Amino acid sequence: MKLIVGLGNPGGKYARNRHNIGFMALDRIASDHGFGPWKGKHQGSISEGRFGSDRAVLLKPETFMNLSGQSVQAAMRFYKLEPSDVIVLHDEIDLAPAKVKCKTGGGHAGHNGLRSIHAHIGPEYDRVRLGVGHPGHKDAVPGFVLRDFPKADEVWLDDVLRGISDGAADLAAGDTSKFLNAVAMRVNPPRSSTGTKRPKPVEKTAPPEQAPAAEAAKSPMQKLMERFK
Repeated sequence: MKLIVGLGNPGGKYARNRHNIGFMALDRIASDHGFGPWKGKHQGSISEGRFGSDRAVLLKPETFMNLSGQSVQAAMRFYKLEPSDVIVLHDEIDLAPAKVKCKTGGGHAGHNGLRSIHAHIGPEYDRVRLGVGHPGHKDAVPGFVLRDFPKADEVWLDDVLRGISDGAADLAAGDTSKFLNAVAMRVNPPRSSTGTKRPKPVEKTAPPEQAPAAEAAKSPMQKLMERFK
């Protein structure tokens, strides 16, 4: 069984924030894979379901981002899980928009949600880093992640969320290569091609027999005048 956690802040005012891309991803997975209704438990909202025969629980902590670890720890205790059973989806400012990478263990890189999870369960859990871009200066980061995605980002954002849902079963099974491939197929689908090449243009040249024919058509007087030019 896997506990799949999406990070974000509760409430409508935060729903479309960059910081809430983890919540958005879980909403798409729950909808596409027929998971159960969201219920308030473990200081968050959970939705239970299966990928084939594999059971999974989706968790959106409602403690606000900085205390996400409390909710994750409570859910782990209830389901008797280890850190290796946990997958956390979160926004990543160090990746370009639409970039997605997977990671196990390591530091929290200043992300307050991950910092809290580290403090409660340690660092040895799996993560899906969802690129949202960087504002250019570290002082601008808090305001940047707490603003809504602009309309210009809606196309790639939808592609990423669909890709995450497409590959959710592979992610839960631990096959990150297949998961990332599913995302890539949505974000950068292969271009269709007919496999035919445009034919080269044919140079239009007069057939060699045309010159003698034109010469034969000249009158004797024209031929005589041309000899004395």
